[in-house]
Amino acid sequence: QGQLVELGGGLVQPGGSLRLSCVASGSIFSITARAWYRQAPGAQREWVATITSGGSASYAASMKGRFTISRDNAWNTVYLQMKNLKVEDTAVYYCNFRTDTRDYWGQGTQVTVSS
Repeated sequence: QGQLVELGGGLVQPGGSLRLSCVASGSIFSITARAWYRQAPGAQREWVATITSGGSASYAASMKGRFTISRDNAWNTVYLQMKNLKVEDTAVYYCNFRTDTRDYWGQGTQVTVSS
């Protein structure tokens, strides 16, 4: 059974940068896409970015130009590089692996943007 673990969250000042990693362990086959979502307090989970197995990336409008998603297929890892962070980026960030049969989710990592 595959599992996802997010790493790299923390406290950062507005305008700062942070890099999140999501590492898959166990058996996850036929991955079609990897993605990041986030959930702020009192809000619904929202989509941040997706990268397909072919390498095509897409972003939510408010993250485009500030966030970059990438993946390392060999190590089954997906990254989210975040720059020019804003207070409103504060949230728990979750990674997601989509396969032919199901979605896998990590437990989330807290990102807090505050001065």
